Amino acid sequence: MMYFGIDQLLQSAAPWKTLRLGLVTNEAATTRTLIPSRKALLEAGFRIVVLFSPEHGLDARGADGKPMPDGTDPLTGLPIISLYGQRLQPRAEDLADVDALVFDIPDIGARFYTYLWTLTHIMEAAAAHHKPLYILDRPNPVSGRLSLAEGPLLAANTASFIGRWPIPIRHSCTYGELAGYFRATRNMDLSLTVIPCRDWTRDMLQSDWGIPFVPTSPAIQQFEAMLLYPGLCLLEATNLSEGRGTDHSFQSVAAPWLSHEALAGILNQLLGDELQCTPAVLRPAQGKYQGQACNAVCFRVKEPLHFQPVSFGLLLIRLIRDMHPDNFAWAPYPTQVNPDGSGHLDKLLGMADSAALFDQPFQSFMATVMRITAAGDWAGEVNNHLLY
Repeated sequence: MMYFGIDQLLQSAAPWKTLRLGLVTNEAATTRTLIPSRKALLEAGFRIVVLFSPEHGLDARGADGKPMPDGTDPLTGLPIISLYGQRLQPRAEDLADVDALVFDIPDIGARFYTYLWTLTHIMEAAAAHHKPLYILDRPNPVSGRLSLAEGPLLAANTASFIGRWPIPIRHSCTYGELAGYFRATRNMDLSLTVIPCRDWTRDMLQSDWGIPFVPTSPAIQQFEAMLLYPGLCLLEATNLSEGRGTDHSFQSVAAPWLSHEALAGILNQLLGDELQCTPAVLRPAQGKYQGQACNAVCFRVKEPLHFQPVSFGLLLIRLIRDMHPDNFAWAPYPTQVNPDGSGHLDKLLGMADSAALFDQPFQSFMATVMRITAAGDWAGEVNNHLLY
């Protein structure tokens, strides 16, 4: 069975456990036996004095893009400082009584999943205030196979909190690996220690770990959603539902006007070896089309180690746009970090004027998709920082 960084740490003698520690974590961060990391560390004698929480809050249940308040953890009684509210990065006063920072939050392997960028803010704060940073590493749940990395690489003029620095959308790395890469490429003067996982190999998926799935945020309730998220998250920039508020969140596309049976037929013909596409009717309890009956196509990935979700997401939007030119529309996506929701597709894709891509003739569009989703020399870029 595979061991997380937290499990490795608990089995070792850590001379720094008596330092005053600030732990960046949430409820999704557990040991392999599903004990919350913060509880396990306290019980092992680690001197945690404050908790820092990312988007969705410490309980990992807060609504997408909504600011989260500071508070007190009911499990441990420790103060919680939110890093998705009044601040994105700890301030000097937040770190005044902290000797070192510890980061333990799970990832789902996509650039625009914001926990990664909270890590980068923690790295910057640790460097600025001369605090050592310990990362308790976790596997990439959709594998670390670098041949599956998918672009586009982020362009600097599209940087935001859902993509600060140039990496592919599907990066195929762990947070510990990316932290080492960022420290080197951003020239950070940072004391960084990564406690690696044990018995994880780069071809392993979450379903291979032998550890039950723990939802990482409200809309990621199943492992299947992680496989599809790098592509279906692009639907946020449209008037199509990505399944939020249903049992098929990030496993479907839906709208009242969608020709779902025709769409499912086309997709099964094009991608049937890798993806099962099933027409359905969904009624979202929240999000787009709340309470309305929506025609939907639900997706199941048949070949996780071959499926390319970003390419699929782009193709899906193009097909629906062509099928429903009078219904389909681009849409803003307001969040705490982008209050008017403007430019969301550009921020997701990391490309300026990205909507123009969909105006190309279909064959040109497909050729462009192949070109921009290629990850280039990403594998070579990160090679010196790989831990597994």
